Amino acid sequence: MTSTVLVAGATGDLGHRVVRELLARDARVRVLTRPGSGAAAAARYGGDDRVDVVQATYTDHPALTAAATGVDCVVSALSGTRPVVVDAQRALLAATVDAGVPRFVPSDYSADYRRIDPGSNRNFELRRVFATDVDAAPVRATSILNGAFTDMLTGQAPIVLFDRRKVLYWSSADQVLDFTTKDDTARVTALVALTDDAPRVVEVAGDRVTSRDIARTMTELTGTPFTLQWAGTTGTLAAAATVMRRTSKGPEETFPAWQGMQYLVSMFSGQAQLHHVDNDRWGDHTWTTVRDVLAAHLAEQAHR
Repeated sequence: MTSTVLVAGATGDLGHRVVRELLARDARVRVLTRPGSGAAAAARYGGDDRVDVVQATYTDHPALTAAATGVDCVVSALSGTRPVVVDAQRALLAATVDAGVPRFVPSDYSADYRRIDPGSNRNFELRRVFATDVDAAPVRATSILNGAFTDMLTGQAPIVLFDRRKVLYWSSADQVLDFTTKDDTARVTALVALTDDAPRVVEVAGDRVTSRDIARTMTELTGTPFTLQWAGTTGTLAAAATVMRRTSKGPEETFPAWQGMQYLVSMFSGQAQLHHVDNDRWGDHTWTTVRDVLAAHLAEQAHR
């Protein structure tokens, strides 16, 4: 029987990829959008009769419950700060329960936020807060932990300094870092959504490397030596992030500079490292490696 999956955040980057992977596995998809954004979703998915676009605000519980009624799993790909990660997801979870949906996938898609020090990573802490709601709800839930998105290495994460031929590290150049591309994460999310007995947590890592490994890879790919650059300790980086957050003005952004610094602390301290990676749960798959992503980026840059 064909499964139907409701995807919240389907018009976002990761959410769109999740929808694509679900459709590739012959699922029906119900795309949840806020009123006013339905036209964009319809334009993106309107040509596929396996996709239904439904509209509801996260403050309208009856509409949200109606949107979830009759689906086999609700997948959240919502992204933001507390009003989204905690408040909107709480509303989505409540609607999931009241609609009688058996399964729920929260918007985690991160390193292991369960082991970080309190106060050390805002976005991870928001996930930990919402996880208590998920654990208390009468629904079978699965969180997906995938480390950092490998895609971030080509710009968003200041680890590879392409122009300076440097690879940064904090504290230790031999700390293992977990990476998974957005496409691989979306594939796992689709498989989780379509697996009735998926466990509470699924850990995957498309690649597991150190800064030393990345420097070696960049040297091999470019034929030019990339050297390691010590950028300080994770302690000093954490302190700098705290100061920057306290002095920042205006509403908190989803990913300000200080949040990126907190992510690096979580990664290079080892606190958020994955310890139960199970890449073979759904059989053999060719995972996209850090080398693959860096090579593709260099090739793209060369053709500009």
